[in-house]
Amino acid sequence: MFVIGERINGMFKEVKRGIEQRDKGIIQDLARRQLKAGADALDVNVGPVRGKAIDNMLWLIETIQEVTDAPICVDTPKFDVMSEALKACTNPTIMNSSKASTENLDKYVPLAVETGSQLVVLTIDETGVPSDVDGRVAMGANIVTKAMEHGLQMPDLYIDPVILPVNVAPKQPAAVMGAISQLKLLAAPPPNFIIGLSNVSQSCKERSLLNSAFVAMCIGVGLNAAIMDAFDKELMNAAITAEVLLEKQLYCDDYVAAYLSNR
Repeated sequence: MFVIGERINGMFKEVKRGIEQRDKGIIQDLARRQLKAGADALDVNVGPVRGKAIDNMLWLIETIQEVTDAPICVDTPKFDVMSEALKACTNPTIMNSSKASTENLDKYVPLAVETGSQLVVLTIDETGVPSDVDGRVAMGANIVTKAMEHGLQMPDLYIDPVILPVNVAPKQPAAVMGAISQLKLLAAPPPNFIIGLSNVSQSCKERSLLNSAFVAMCIGVGLNAAIMDAFDKELMNAAITAEVLLEKQLYCDDYVAAYLSNR
């Protein structure tokens, strides 16, 4: 399971304060602690912070790269911010994200190829998020086709089937899992599959429990990456255990510690 730590995001108060006050200590501490907790990469999102988005993103990237060479997942919906951020990255990069429309794919996929980045593409277009499995699969097929046309290799492509909060969209978890099951058959090797895990429990009471159950279920159908809270030990343990039970990791009596020690 490829874990992308979600906590360097301007939506969190401490991160917002760190960006606005240019306090490197806040950001660097979050980077170090997420990696120690088991994250493989760091999502970087300026969020709703005052100032120019490009300047804030470049400061975040430079600050993080002072303390780690871990991959950076550049999280922005703005193409100009993405382009400038990638120029500043010396660490490996993941572009998060493109939508599935042809117009977006024809911009983002070539940029990923040009910069040697991996690319996350959401199953969203001008019509919004599909309500069912078939809609997600149709968009996924277009994503794979466009990636091939522009020369992006499947190991560098992540398809995000977009999970919505279960309290307002109770049919969506099953639709996401069904889409992953079908989309992994589109190519050999298949693309990667990723979700923004915390979305499933947004505004719900039992957030950790919902996240833990859903990530384990998704791993069972082929999920191999998630943007998630690496600080949630129960969540991390659920993901690790799911992989052990599916023989993706070797079992030993202290398999959680063994897994984390190999990161």
